[in-house]
Amino acid sequence: MTTETGEPQEAREEAESFPEAAAHSTPKQSQAQSSLAEDSTSHLSSSISRSPGRALSFRTMQSRVALLDGSEFTCTVEKRGRGAQLFDQVCEHVNLLERDYFSLSYRDADNNKEMKKQVRGVPWNFSFNVKFYPADPAQLSEDITRYFLCLQLQQDIVSGRLPCSFATHTVLGSYTVQSELGDYDPDECGSDYLSQLCFAPNQSKEMENKIMELHRSYRGMSPAEAEMHFLDNVKKLSMYGVDLHHARMVGSRVDCLPSAKSEDSEGVAIMLGVCSSGLLVYRDRLRINRFSWPKILKISYKRNNFYIKIRPGEFDQFESTIGFKLMNHRAAKRLWKVCVEHHCFFRLLSPEETPKKFLSLGSKFRYSGRTQIQSRRASAQISRPAPNFPRCVSKRNILSRSLDGGTGSCTGSCTGTGL
Repeated sequence: MTTETGEPQEAREEAESFPEAAAHSTPKQSQAQSSLAEDSTSHLSSSISRSPGRALSFRTMQSRVALLDGSEFTCTVEKRGRGAQLFDQVCEHVNLLERDYFSLSYRDADNNKEMKKQVRGVPWNFSFNVKFYPADPAQLSEDITRYFLCLQLQQDIVSGRLPCSFATHTVLGSYTVQSELGDYDPDECGSDYLSQLCFAPNQSKEMENKIMELHRSYRGMSPAEAEMHFLDNVKKLSMYGVDLHHARMVGSRVDCLPSAKSEDSEGVAIMLGVCSSGLLVYRDRLRINRFSWPKILKISYKRNNFYIKIRPGEFDQFESTIGFKLMNHRAAKRLWKVCVEHHCFFRLLSPEETPKKFLSLGSKFRYSGRTQIQSRRASAQISRPAPNFPRCVSKRNILSRSLDGGTGSCTGSCTGTGL
């Protein structure tokens, strides 16, 4: 992979912590092979039930899509149809124009492949979620796009995928309440009006009281303003928009592990995180290295190994290659595809063309959507009036499976809170 030239973003000096990864893109190597059957990239709710009659006809199929507000969209699609066709139907249903940051997820769902080749022997249940987390959400053009991004981030926070401190939980929770419920009204809000709302994995009464105190001070703030404040705070979190993959080191005394230079690093368990700025390396919950996209010359995989070729440093003469071992070939390819997509979306002016050679080695996969630059240009041309839409209130009235294998307790119900 060839990256465009540019100044790499400076890595933070302090190590960044993150929770025990659970349902991230790549499961731990100690897990059974059957775990691959679970959705590893999406946040599908376990409340989605199996369709009583799967096949409506020989050529069509009923598909169900779990939306970010907790509702469900059902439609009939052709079995030979591309995933992009179903994705467009979902975007039309939710009235979304800035679509490039979102996707449909089901294992390794690919919008360019026939859906029947990706979903075999199981109900056609997908989830609609954020695929690319923008580094600056304020550059999104429409409030409805920021609202869906907020819903995704709220799910990430509640599930524990996006860790926060107590103070951050209270600030984000207060803006969430203002967006969903509006101004504090003592006549309508009781002393425990927040007890049924979900803000954090380990929510406490002390946290609810602090959120309530902050919420009372936001009188006159619109839902769109509250969501903007929410995004301004959440984008500063160290794990914002990071897609984690379980891996192990290949080789010994590699520069990727500064803490392991004096020891044999073969087989050291690490986590690889893919985000808008590049590839991150974690060990024992701490970020130990960062490879920005301009620093990476090439990414590749072979069998269950994943490799990155690094540009020579100021005092280096030659390029260096760092290898990582994943659980299997499927996990390595998945990580490679995620890196290709993120690099292309956030770094390139336009997508790379697919090779047209009759005989070519390696995968022909290329990111085929618009890049972030192209998406922003298209968003600047949006001329419709700001759409009015209901906000969804997350309540703790049903149990759902969380990312760490435990149980969370969030679902959604829509209210009439408009713009």
